[in-house]
Amino acid sequence: MTEPLPLLRRQVRPEWIDYNGHMSEAFYVLVFGYATDAMMIETGLHAGYRESTGCSLYTVEAHVRYLNDVPEGAHLAVRTRLLGADAKKARFAHEMYVVEDATAEPAPDAAPVATTELLALHVDQQAGRSAPFPDDVRERLTARVEAAPEWAGRSIVAVGTA
Repeated sequence: MTEPLPLLRRQVRPEWIDYNGHMSEAFYVLVFGYATDAMMIETGLHAGYRESTGCSLYTVEAHVRYLNDVPEGAHLAVRTRLLGADAKKARFAHEMYVVEDATAEPAPDAAPVATTELLALHVDQQAGRSAPFPDDVRERLTARVEAAPEWAGRSIVAVGTA
């Protein structure tokens, strides 16, 4: 069994609340960005790595689902799953939950309030193009790969036009 990545935890700040009285869509993405940063640290793509190699992960595609309103002050827990990695790419997903307090785990049957699935490319920033992961980084990524959640890999549902 793959050891899950640690949960990212945040509390919804007053400035994250929009004119509808709940967390604005931009701040869901901000919290997911923090979760990506935490995943990068856990897998060796931390600031020291970026400084020494000039390489980083660039998000090239994202699919966000906003599933439920989140009020001011809510405690959030974000679960991250690595879904796959190859020579230059990583695919991962984040699931955001509202939890009771800053240390609570999401209940086993809890539904996420938002999800995102991302595809990231390993980029040599000086060369301005993709570059292979070093073997040790790729091995750390692939060692953490988990099964994709049922919602991953879906696209936006098409609707008719007027």
